[in-house]
Amino acid sequence: MAAHAKPGDYGGALRPGEGDAMAAFVQSGKRIPRRGEVGLSADEISRFEDLGYVMSGSRHSRMNAIRIRKENQVYSAEEKAALAMINYEEKALREQKVMADLKQLVKQATGEDPGN
Repeated sequence: MAAHAKPGDYGGALRPGEGDAMAAFVQSGKRIPRRGEVGLSADEISRFEDLGYVMSGSRHSRMNAIRIRKENQVYSAEEKAALAMINYEEKALREQKVMADLKQLVKQATGEDPGN
């Protein structure tokens, strides 16, 4: 299950499905491939770069700036969704504790809990 609530909820300037595809890489802990790298694994790309190959898009400053901006949009949306999930879980735990305390208080008030 994806961490974000709605598919495509990554902000503007992304093509249809682009944000979801990038998010799939982010969620699986993989590097987001650039144009010309699709179909290669992260290890293969690293080996090519180590051999001195310049991968597509890394030579053009404008394309690189666009790629970084789009990746940051996806990372920000994923982080925001993860933070919302953590906050939701913490709130649920707090509510459970309050309910348990109230039940204990009711038991004490009605005399059902002679231990305290």
